[in-house]
Amino acid sequence: MGSLASLVVLLLCAIALPAQDPPKVAVTGEEGGERPPFYCPMDLDVRSDEGGKCYKCSMEMVLGIPEPAEYRLKLSVHPTQIRPGEAVELQFEVLEPGHDQRVTGFQIVHEKIFHLLFVHHELEIFRHEHPVLGEDGIFRHKTEFPKAGIYRMLADFYPEGSTPQLIPMTLTTAGFEQSLVAAKPLLLPDLEAKQGDNLTIALTLDPPEPIAGQKTLLFFGLDTAQGLEKFLGAWAHMLAVSDDLVDTIHAHPTIADGGPRIQLNMIFPRPGMYRIWIQTQREGRVNTIPFTVPVKELR
Repeated sequence: MGSLASLVVLLLCAIALPAQDPPKVAVTGEEGGERPPFYCPMDLDVRSDEGGKCYKCSMEMVLGIPEPAEYRLKLSVHPTQIRPGEAVELQFEVLEPGHDQRVTGFQIVHEKIFHLLFVHHELEIFRHEHPVLGEDGIFRHKTEFPKAGIYRMLADFYPEGSTPQLIPMTLTTAGFEQSLVAAKPLLLPDLEAKQGDNLTIALTLDPPEPIAGQKTLLFFGLDTAQGLEKFLGAWAHMLAVSDDLVDTIHAHPTIADGGPRIQLNMIFPRPGMYRIWIQTQREGRVNTIPFTVPVKELR
């Protein structure tokens, strides 16, 4: 996988997202016919006949959703060799589907117009950062990759007039030559309560042994809700990544009200081990806490 003189950029063609069928909602107009309900563009299962804000992610509901379109994301790295612990600048260009016209208009999603999430292949490092849009329509972000290896990245943005985009990418640091298969970590189940920056979070599952393709309820219990605040427009953010870096799921609470219990509903796409990170904010400090969830095959 790569060499000392090259940067490997693999654009993977698919991303696993929770596939949940939204409830059927019929809204009657003045003529007696059906009209499209309001949808949340981020959480498509949330619908309303009155609009307003989504109860999951606080985004504005929209009347009808445009047809999904896959935008292209062009990434360049400066310097081209990523050396662990050294500063690099990532540049992202969002291109219209089917041609190379640069997109310059974006909706705000969770208080930002571009979210960049990335994890190291050993699934011990997690980052949630925000590139800045320049006047030339290019997003730029200075960062550093702290450890040699393969990094799975997820770009989250919402072009105006379209649908939210979640685009996965993979970067490899200079000098790291293992393949994804050889670099796959050995993860063990870990659901124990953990102390974050200023908060302890425990995780329970229903069913206790998740099955791929079926709904799993994740209940996060906080040792206190005092001082709990919304972080980037939601009571919590969660990222789940399979141990082979293929499946990446970005989700927000199904049920949360600022109290000590947060519920997320998930459908894990394949059996295997998943490292998940839950992010919450208390008294201005963000707590990022990992768990490891084993998912069984349906038999």
